[in-house]
Amino acid sequence: MTAERAGDDRARTIFLGTGGFGRASLRALHGHDAVRLVGIVSGPTRNRPSPVALVGSELGVDPILTPERLRGPGSIDAVLALEPDLLVLADYGQIVPAALLGLRHGALNLHPSLLPRHRGAIPIPAAILADDGETGVTLMRMDAGLDTGPIVAQERRTLAGSETAPQLEDALAKVAADLLDRTVGPWIRGELEAREQPADGATLSTRLRREDGRLDPHLPAAALERHVRALQPWPGSFVDTDLGRIVVWVARAELSRGAQPGAFDEHGLAVAGGERLALIEVQPAAGKRMSWEAFRRGRPGIVGTMVSPRP
Repeated sequence: MTAERAGDDRARTIFLGTGGFGRASLRALHGHDAVRLVGIVSGPTRNRPSPVALVGSELGVDPILTPERLRGPGSIDAVLALEPDLLVLADYGQIVPAALLGLRHGALNLHPSLLPRHRGAIPIPAAILADDGETGVTLMRMDAGLDTGPIVAQERRTLAGSETAPQLEDALAKVAADLLDRTVGPWIRGELEAREQPADGATLSTRLRREDGRLDPHLPAAALERHVRALQPWPGSFVDTDLGRIVVWVARAELSRGAQPGAFDEHGLAVAGGERLALIEVQPAAGKRMSWEAFRRGRPGIVGTMVSPRP
């Protein structure tokens, strides 16, 4: 035992996180009496520090490691040199090496879905796209698989059916922080037992590509409305036209009196099944967000225009 450990029975803990989802959980962990936060591992610094690294600096956490690859040379040794008992991960973005999973208290991951549903990279957009009636946060003990580890605790949240991905992320970030605050102490004291994930109901969400943002007018309006809410802020939802690309920020599903799918009218875009994706807020290429009415007044030729086919 090092001199630094003597007389301190708190679990030496490292937080791994990059995106905004992890900020509230980092704050909860920093103030918890069962842990001693001895470091942060975050994504590599590009133009500016990650959201988690910024919060860590504000809280005075040192060190904040930002390896290009956590599995790269020296990265594992740098983490183990901090003598951690526990890792807590939220929205980190890299695979955690097996060498870091066997700590005294293991490695816990806060995943924003009700596992085993929506394993993988985009659980929040996936829940919206699937029109799920509820979602939540799972605290799981990590194993070598992709979000396959045993469940320590779950917290459910009913969906209203109107949430955007950023709104749902903010809500689930608070759920995650509260769940972590309530469970990390009992977990460290051995009062909680992880249970294997159910064998049924597993789904996998894969990383989004830019082209995934393209709206297909041959789909029902309700599916396209969910698409608009789910794929914010990236890659966004868009269509290409002779007047350039149009990004759709806010839309509503409604009837359109049987116009040809892919045609614009005064209210929006005709889609499959005699329906319309009513456009409420859009953004032209190289322009600012604006109401559909303002866009249409400035570009009257949009009415009657067809969506350009997929390249």
